[in-house]
Amino acid sequence: MNSRTVTMVRIYLTEGRHQYQQLLELLHDREQVAGVTAFRGIAGFGQSGTMHSSSLLDMSLDLPIILEFFDTPEKVSQVLKHLNSLIKPGHIVSWSATVNSGE
Repeated sequence: MNSRTVTMVRIYLTEGRHQYQQLLELLHDREQVAGVTAFRGIAGFGQSGTMHSSSLLDMSLDLPIILEFFDTPEKVSQVLKHLNSLIKPGHIVSWSATVNSGE
């Protein structure tokens, strides 16, 4: 199997701030990363300790959102320079990974 090294990035947000839509556009239009997936959580809490959760009767509009993407380590390094000015400290996690490639 052919593979290559990439850097994975996970960004933790909350839905209520509508920041994820801005970031999706940024990652797609300006940064042109390989792809982004948005995950909507059913429950979560952060540094504040405030629980954000949903139930069948009350669909909260302030649920956790995770944006995740990967690209070459060089590309991700450049993207993170822009994201660090937009995202609060402690909300971006990145790690090295291997992706299968057709090369």
